[in-house]
Amino acid sequence: MLQNESDTFDIGGELTVHRLGFGAMRLTGEDIIGRPDDEADAEHVLQTAVNLGIDFVDTADSYGPGVSERLIREALAPYPEDLVVATKGGLLRNRDGDWLPRGDPDHLRNAHLCSLDRLGVETIDLYQYHRPDPDVDFEESVTALAELKDEGVIEHVGLSNVSVEQLETARDIVDIATVQNRFNLGHRDDDDVLAACEDYDIGFIPWSPLAAGDVDEKSDALADVASERDATEYQVMLAWLLEHSPVTLPIPGTADVEHLKQNVGATHLDLTDEEMSRLDE
Repeated sequence: MLQNESDTFDIGGELTVHRLGFGAMRLTGEDIIGRPDDEADAEHVLQTAVNLGIDFVDTADSYGPGVSERLIREALAPYPEDLVVATKGGLLRNRDGDWLPRGDPDHLRNAHLCSLDRLGVETIDLYQYHRPDPDVDFEESVTALAELKDEGVIEHVGLSNVSVEQLETARDIVDIATVQNRFNLGHRDDDDVLAACEDYDIGFIPWSPLAAGDVDEKSDALADVASERDATEYQVMLAWLLEHSPVTLPIPGTADVEHLKQNVGATHLDLTDEEMSRLDE
């Protein structure tokens, strides 16, 4: 099996991971609610990811909710020494599939406590605020995570779905190790956030890295490059993200082992400057 050949990034200047990670959102039921149809198969996907050299797994308490975190523990604990497990808090779910912001400090503290239990750890490597809550002062939410970091139950703090202004505000409160925003070949609205992460050596985790297959005006160039390189379009999109910036940490998710292997294969695809230029046009 091809191994993860992506280069590395030091999250928070301390946690060294290969830049291609794994997103565990899809290892749940339909609409990211409830258990998957086959839990043993989901655990096998996680174990295969680690065997392929993936050492960065990202999840959230809202995936399931709670299901993804529990599966990670059941599949991977006791965790390999070099494995970094990141999770997120700040969203509630319901049976309608809604994602409801909850950023009040009490909720974040409780969510973090539950994640500790489900993951089976005493300290979470990277804990991310999942989405700013419009009904809660942003500084209060970040301060709650800063306090948990001071207590030693969070090693590094991350943010998700934030603007440059919010990143700057958070950095005045606590060291920010990562930002997780939507970003892919067809969606680059947060170029300014990525640029700020580059300036501060903050890891940028692009969610929806494969664009759900929607690349609009990039589709022709993408198809041409994939055909010329005998690669899948998804592999080209991942290779583009890895080449686009040295701080990007793509976390493609899947519930299928063969798809997982294809994603890892993208780390063996070095795009040329000419190919990058065609994809960027």
